[in-house]
Amino acid sequence: MNTTSTFPSVNEQMDVIREHVVDLLPEADLVRKLERSIATGTPITAKLGLDPSRPDIHIGHAVVLNKLRQIQDLGHRVVLIIGDFTAMIGDPTGKSKTRPALTLEETRANGATYVAQASLVLDASRTTVVYNSEWLDALSFRDVIALAAKYTVAQLLERDDFTKRYRGGEPISVHEFLYPLSQAYDSVAIKSDIELGGTDQKFNLLVGREIMRAYGHEPQCILTMPILEGTDGVEKMSKSLDNYIGLTDTSSNMFGKTMSIPDTLIPRYLTYACFASAAEVETVTKGLADGSLHPRNVKVDTAKRIVARYHGQQAADDAYAEFERVFVKRDMPDVMDERTVPTSPVNIVDLLAALGFCSSKSEARRLVQQGGAQVDGAKVTDIAEMIDLSSPRVIRAGKLKFARVSAKAD
Repeated sequence: MNTTSTFPSVNEQMDVIREHVVDLLPEADLVRKLERSIATGTPITAKLGLDPSRPDIHIGHAVVLNKLRQIQDLGHRVVLIIGDFTAMIGDPTGKSKTRPALTLEETRANGATYVAQASLVLDASRTTVVYNSEWLDALSFRDVIALAAKYTVAQLLERDDFTKRYRGGEPISVHEFLYPLSQAYDSVAIKSDIELGGTDQKFNLLVGREIMRAYGHEPQCILTMPILEGTDGVEKMSKSLDNYIGLTDTSSNMFGKTMSIPDTLIPRYLTYACFASAAEVETVTKGLADGSLHPRNVKVDTAKRIVARYHGQQAADDAYAEFERVFVKRDMPDVMDERTVPTSPVNIVDLLAALGFCSSKSEARRLVQQGGAQVDGAKVTDIAEMIDLSSPRVIRAGKLKFARVSAKAD
């Protein structure tokens, strides 16, 4: 037994782990795990499951990843589980209908990008990455029945989204019940000591405790972190809602998107995207309330800190200078994407959708009608307007999206 421990004291570790956490259950169990870890010189195993249903990670995901990094820096073992198998089921959390299934190949392709993106926050050299298809794909039907027998339908219906769908007459496929059980089996497979997730994952994490106990393992503790609102200030950050700031966004896009958040979100972004101290956030919150701090100045500082975290300080300074020049002085950026379209002229709505500046034609129509589309610096407000692209034109959508566009030569 190694009795020489390099871990900080239990109190020091708990102070770090508790910071900004919503749920830490049961806290007494985690204290006992940490005491044993120090006594034996053996790190605890902290688990985070990532659902690779989409290929991009945003700063909302980084809220949990940063907490995992803190646990990693305390000397503990971090395991990232890429849910390539469970993503084929589709996490029903918060969903009002059954999600379309993905293939294993699709989930693995998305999962590969997750590892690189998560490494922008985690120390890759001290992170173990596994795919849950390694054990879930190997389970026999007998094994699945044995797993399903360890939890009841009544227990699964305690989950809020299942309850709402059941009471509302919305269909629930049987395979959706297997998602929390499969995620729980991941904890059995790696003998997790603590599992992390957003507050929307609390039910799934608690199922993990029960399934570990049913398989004769010491139950994991659970830790949940807040869900970060997107740049619209209303919905949770999501690529599908186009209100996200991606970890791999360019420095200028990352800066500009942060500057677009409502002033009311500044303290939350400082806390969960910049990971500022509670004392600093309190000072900023008071300053914004009494008028001693101007929201724009605080937002600039927040944006620079977010960019510096993922791109470096020089990139943050350059992004700020570019933002000032383009959006304050109303200049065009010196460098922008060069794009081509098949024909000219083209309808402005079709053009914005084809460029990917809007996620749908209906969104493009709204943007045009609201005055958010420009061609060569002039607003276009008629959704029927045809744009001549026989020579290059600068197309702008909203504050952040530019491209120099022309029609393909015959």
